Amino acid sequence: MIDLIKSAIVGIVEGITEFLPISSTGHIIIADAFLNIPGGPVWTKAFSHMYEYAIQLGAIMAVIQLYFHKLNPFSQRKTAVERQETWSLWFKVIVGVLPAVVVGLLFNDYMEDNIWLVAAMLILYGIFFIVIENYLQDKRPRLTDMTNISYKFALYVGLFQVLAIIPGTSRSGATILGALLLGASRFVATEFSFFMSIPVMFGVTILKVGTYLWHGGTFTGMQTGVMAVGFIVSWIVAYVAIKFLLDYLKKNNFKPFGYYRIVVGLLVIVLVCMGIIR
Repeated sequence: MIDLIKSAIVGIVEGITEFLPISSTGHIIIADAFLNIPGGPVWTKAFSHMYEYAIQLGAIMAVIQLYFHKLNPFSQRKTAVERQETWSLWFKVIVGVLPAVVVGLLFNDYMEDNIWLVAAMLILYGIFFIVIENYLQDKRPRLTDMTNISYKFALYVGLFQVLAIIPGTSRSGATILGALLLGASRFVATEFSFFMSIPVMFGVTILKVGTYLWHGGTFTGMQTGVMAVGFIVSWIVAYVAIKFLLDYLKKNNFKPFGYYRIVVGLLVIVLVCMGIIR
């Protein structure tokens, strides 16, 4: 039972942090330290590493649930023009994820969750959010409608997404910052980041689970239950987190997330120095 509770806690952390620009990796590292993950017969090192990527798929299901109609090019409730616009959006999303696919496949085996690097990226991108929000304070966004996104814009945001391969960066944080710098409104930047996460996270999950199985990994009954709990909890919590973020952005900017990242980055450093995180 304790292993299922651990999974639920990690699922909550994943669901909250996957789409907020605050780095799910950094928060899961902190949660793992207090939950003794990896550790024990269920939470082996290989299983724990794979699990923390695989449950991201639960968070992605929340995006699909919330935006199913908007992202469904086959919907009979859409006009022919709307269906064409939906196909166009998907093609742009694909263009946007290509850089991450190429770089991810090339460097997947070399990127480890170095704790000092995670802390540094939490703090650095926190500063970036504060500086960029100050820079954009008196500027009006040029791109306020998703249908006006160009392939060039999508590709450039995709190049920013590549930065997320560095642990602690935050995939949503990198893409949102990139889109803001390219002239998108906060709302457009956030939604396009959501949409780009769908193929990326599906691909990462397949890659990590496939690698785990390829190297002889198996699932015990308890590990299967742990996976199921993490998946379902992250889905439910991510749904709430996305709704919160979209409502928050109607009247607010990303600066509070920047300050929050700095605090969490400093907390990670303190916990490492105290020996709580190893």
